[in-house]
Formats: sequence, C-alpha cells, structure tokens
Amino acid sequence: MSRKPCGDVSRKVSLVNLTPHKVTLCGEDGKPLVDIPPSGSVLRLKEEVKDTGERLAGVPIVEKRFVGLEGFSLPQRTENVVFIVSMPVAQYLAGRRDIVAPDTGPESAVRDSNGRILGVRRFMRFSAPEWDWEEGPE
Repeated sequence: MSRKPCGDVSRKVSLVNLTPHKVTLCGEDGKPLVDIPPSGSVLRLKEEVKDTGERLAGVPIVEKRFVGLEGFSLPQRTENVVFIVSMPVAQYLAGRRDIVAPDTGPESAVRDSNGRILGVRRFMRFSAPEWDWEEGPE
C-alpha cells in the first residue's frame, strides 16, 4: 500500500489513495503542489441492481442499491492515516473523519482548456445524517 506523507499545522498524516487515479493537489493559484499516486488498491461500492421494467428514451431504467464495500478491507479508524476515495464511497462512509474525496466542484477543480480535471485545491468529507434513514428527516 503506497502512503504519501502529508502534514498540516496540527499533525502529520499519511494519505492512502484508494482510487484508480493519481490525485494532484493544487495551491490556490491552481499550480500543482503534490501528486498522490494510486495505492494499488481500489475501494468501491458493492451494488445490487434491479430492473424496473421501465424504459426512458429507449433505454432501461434500473434501481441501484449500495450494499457494502469491495476491493479493499478498510480498517477501523487508524491514527494519522487518511484514505482518499471516490465521492460515492465518501458519501457511503459519511461521518468517518479518516475518509476524504477530491473536491471536483467548480471552486476546487483545476481544469484544462478542454474541461478535463488536472487537479483539485481541496478535499471534502461528508457528515453523517442527523436523522435515522428508517424514519426520514423531520
């Protein structure tokens, strides 16, 4: 597993890239600061797909449900290790402080003239919902 040391003002951490792509971090000016190579392990969502029998514009509509993770055995919270994952995986693991995803939104992504992402200026994480999924929001 490839770990990239990284630091901020409060602590030093290792970043483990669990995506299949290199992640390039850029400064506010958009210039590349560091490349974080893929670790060689990829964390993905396991899904169940159900055919609805419906079609839209000539193509089928399916229902997907995420039922777990596959591709890498994610440990319980590990001190000083942060895992970089895709946005859907980060959403699935909302609330884990050791999980981040590259922020590819317009305020963060650095793009070339064809719109391809060259790097990001920040990471993002997702909060756990404040309501029970069974009950729904109040």
